Amino acid sequence: MAFEIKLQRRVEFSETDAAGIVHFSNFFRYMESAEHAFFRSLGYSIMMRRFDPPLGFPRVHVSCDYRSPLRFEDLVEVHLLVRMKKAKVLSYLVKFRNLTAEPSVEAARGVLTVVCVTHASDGQLKARPIPQELADAIEVAPAELLA
Repeated sequence: MAFEIKLQRRVEFSETDAAGIVHFSNFFRYMESAEHAFFRSLGYSIMMRRFDPPLGFPRVHVSCDYRSPLRFEDLVEVHLLVRMKKAKVLSYLVKFRNLTAEPSVEAARGVLTVVCVTHASDGQLKARPIPQELADAIEVAPAELLA
């Protein structure tokens, strides 16, 4: 069972604002990329078309607290941890660490909560339990990692 994934990426110039730091909205993109990588590490895609009807995981909550700026070409570790798992809901804690800083420093910390839904042919979304095979592959991270 899995509870985390770590990715590293360089800050792109296009992700910075006029002050030369990463624009706040990009942290949400980084969280989403980490979530997609987590699902791929389990052998799934975030868009689960192999189920009938297809499943998805829309966001129902997202937040981010910023602690230290990230700048162009900084190397950032994005560490996604499963903080909660319920029948229909997954919630992640995402830690952003600036690996370029000496010593490395936590730049931000975010939360992303998603709900498993079906996509009906009429476009309606309906919450449903996470498929058992996927739920069995995911566990909540140890408390000491979530601190």
